[in-house]
Amino acid sequence: MRDLIPVLLGARALRYLGVSVVALGADMGSFMLLLHLGVMAAPASALAYGLGVGLHWWLCARAVFEVADGAARWVQKLLFVGSALVGLGLTVGIVGLGTRAGFDPRLAKIVAVGVSFIATWLLRSLVIFKPRLAAA
Repeated sequence: MRDLIPVLLGARALRYLGVSVVALGADMGSFMLLLHLGVMAAPASALAYGLGVGLHWWLCARAVFEVADGAARWVQKLLFVGSALVGLGLTVGIVGLGTRAGFDPRLAKIVAVGVSFIATWLLRSLVIFKPRLAAA
């Protein structure tokens, strides 16, 4: 647990938080725009979520994590999408269960965003973009 604290609170975690805020803004902004343009909510949310994930990858690859080259980069991209699906599943599950339990859906969404953020950060930081050990 002691080794996990620097991972959670380091400069890279702060950059990840900033990137996440920007991607969430793009997701929510495009969702609202699509709704305003008359797109139905479910397709609008899927398109907006996809835009947010794509932007998140692009920003993470430039400002947060060391991205591999060649085939390893494609593996990272696929794992990144997988981690986004984990985050989406957690969000849907928490909001669904919270709402079913009688909580305000907005409160459930706030909890879900926090849980999803931590889960995807840990997956991305410790698994997908695990720092490479320097050759001795």
